[in-house]
Amino acid sequence: MEPQGKVYQNILDKIKAIIYNDGLQTGDKLPSERELSERLNAGRSSVREALRSMEMLGLIETRRGEGTFISNVKNHRLVEVIASFILKDTKSRRDLLETRHLIEMDILRLACDRITDEELEQLRTMLYHKEPASEEDIYSTEFDIAFFRVITSSTKNHLLMRLWAELSDYHQTIWHHLTYRPVTYYEALIEALAARNQEKAIRLLSEYDNDFKQQDI
Repeated sequence: MEPQGKVYQNILDKIKAIIYNDGLQTGDKLPSERELSERLNAGRSSVREALRSMEMLGLIETRRGEGTFISNVKNHRLVEVIASFILKDTKSRRDLLETRHLIEMDILRLACDRITDEELEQLRTMLYHKEPASEEDIYSTEFDIAFFRVITSSTKNHLLMRLWAELSDYHQTIWHHLTYRPVTYYEALIEALAARNQEKAIRLLSEYDNDFKQQDI
């Protein structure tokens, strides 16, 4: 007999596979508990428990008398749940910056392995078809986030993308300084990604991550 934890995880994985294989999108209705139980060859109580966990994570929502539907994950903002104390806690805000920095280093490691030529060309197009924020070829926070979003997407890791997006969005709500980086930083970062040079890409991020270095938050 399989351990309860493994059975539970298998059911979760199979439900996610059904969502993917059936092509279900945000707002679509999930099969009923009974249908899922039959398709998964699992007890209804186990299926119900798995669905309850997914609902707690904000992945699905149950509407009384209608059924269970795929949620818009953008509306489930885990970081905002703890906003009430983070905004009052300088140490927690520093932890947020540190966590984002660590995640971005991991993103660069994966991107160096997985980024495609098309995505590299997209980054070049963004850089050379966007007017800088000043005559010194300095690019703004808005551009920086859009640029790194492409890099994050290139990892093909949806959980990592979600974590970065949440931290990045929340970071902007508590950080009142603007981030400005020169064109040379973006050029060098593209070059490092194209060369699959993880060490150089991470070094560039650390050198130019002034928000992370800032002590007076």
